[in-house]
Amino acid sequence: MTVTAIIGGTGLTRLEGIEITGSERIATPFGEPSSELLQGRLHGGEVIFLARHGNPHRTPPHRINYRANIWALRAAGATEVIAVAAVGGITDAMSPGRVVIPDQLVDYTHSRAGTFFEDDLAEVVHIDFTEPYTADLRQRLLAAADRAKVAAVDGGTYGTTQGPRLETAAEIRRMERDGCDLVGMTGMPEAALARELSLPYACCAVVANWGAGKSEGEITMAEIELHLGRGMTDVAQLLRAFLKG
Repeated sequence: MTVTAIIGGTGLTRLEGIEITGSERIATPFGEPSSELLQGRLHGGEVIFLARHGNPHRTPPHRINYRANIWALRAAGATEVIAVAAVGGITDAMSPGRVVIPDQLVDYTHSRAGTFFEDDLAEVVHIDFTEPYTADLRQRLLAAADRAKVAAVDGGTYGTTQGPRLETAAEIRRMERDGCDLVGMTGMPEAALARELSLPYACCAVVANWGAGKSEGEITMAEIELHLGRGMTDVAQLLRAFLKG
């Protein structure tokens, strides 16, 4: 049976319409996850929902216990993970309000616990991370977007920064030279940890604002909330189509 875990980021702290059948806060060898796990049915599909930043939204990106979150989802029976995230746009196609299904990652974070394989190992473990997002799951999301008539962008490189501050204009220019199309703060180590546990994982990103220096003036929370509202409406339609199959 397919059980889809949905990790909600900024702008998605609850799933509208979920028929909750249970909730639990799972203790893991790596500590407590960000929030309780809500289990239930949504649009005919079995789902587990986790609020990445907690509910209420209060855990900053660099303090999220990514290992506990991913471990708890697998322990609760998740067979695949859709990670919803608010991001900034860097390249022209990534305008605010767009939904993007990225296909690559660049990791600029530091000092985050980024692997399950570091203590008491029988041997050193390396994972292949050539394609950081699961191809089949990405294609299913894109097909769902098409059915829902959501104009999702197929592909793009998500650059993950440390946060919680937003980036400087010079940092965004560097990221663009590096090939990044999007900037966010939660893409890693979440994706790599899912790969370590062999959990299919894909990202559904909502562009909330232009990256620093890509528009006039300062980036404001009012601007972010405006674009997030529009983008999350599209995400809800996409997820509906995805779960209906």
